[in-house]
Amino acid sequence: MAISRSQLAKELEPGLNALFGMEYNRYDDEHAEIFDTETSDRAFEEEVMLSGFGNAPTKTEGAGVSFDDANEAYTARYTHETVALAFALTEEAIEDNLYDRLGARYTKALARSMAHSKQVKAAAVLNNAFNSSFTGGDGVELCSTAHPLAQGGTFRNEPSTAADLNETSLENALIDISAFVDERNMIIALRGTKLIIPPQLQFIADRLLESTLRPGTSDNDINATKNMGMVPEGYTVNHFLTDTDAFFLKTDAPNGFKHFERSPMRTNMEADFDTGNMRFKARERYSFGFSDPRCVFGSPGA
Repeated sequence: MAISRSQLAKELEPGLNALFGMEYNRYDDEHAEIFDTETSDRAFEEEVMLSGFGNAPTKTEGAGVSFDDANEAYTARYTHETVALAFALTEEAIEDNLYDRLGARYTKALARSMAHSKQVKAAAVLNNAFNSSFTGGDGVELCSTAHPLAQGGTFRNEPSTAADLNETSLENALIDISAFVDERNMIIALRGTKLIIPPQLQFIADRLLESTLRPGTSDNDINATKNMGMVPEGYTVNHFLTDTDAFFLKTDAPNGFKHFERSPMRTNMEADFDTGNMRFKARERYSFGFSDPRCVFGSPGA
């Protein structure tokens, strides 16, 4: 349906001083603080987790060496979505407008809508991190107390008891990350790199990571998290997170959060021969997700 003159009545009247409502600033590309971007040239991308070898056993004198198998553990799939939006202006509305080229003004609004959708879809990966209906390649949600291992056993990337963000919960999360194991239950060297929080926790995060002394105490102890450089990339606020007390600690695990860009955003403009209406469209294809759940430790809050 095209935007007609009746919908733009005030814009057609002499004496109008200003048009407003589409000039607000916006939070740009907050997904880039979480996801690594890669390009894609197919309908979907798949990444396979390999289990590798187990702990090397002791070989007794004269005995044969032990052999082990390396297997594929699971596959993470990224299915690209097409995101698009369009609008049309009647030929008469364009002819009669006195103040601005309507196409240019509403194209900005189109770009704003596309950018907002992208941030919402990116944040959905974390917003659904504790929802068992949104599973990863290993069959459970992103943050779980029971991620299955290929050769048996489990590991967890959320606390055994849900906790709000504070000094104790942050320290415990960093300790738990340092004890993460691989698919053969061998300890791997991971560390927390960045705290991801909703805006409601930004003041707590700043005190936890930037205070010279321990926050919230009368003791003269140093802030060990800051002094030891335990969260080297600090914190990032994501305004599209919906849980006001959930927090996430991104790790340096490779092949974690991924943003695949299948087709970058492009805009088209064309006139309709029959009606004379001018049509504007924006379109892009992409996907957000994760491969290895060891890329994050998360708590839903107490």
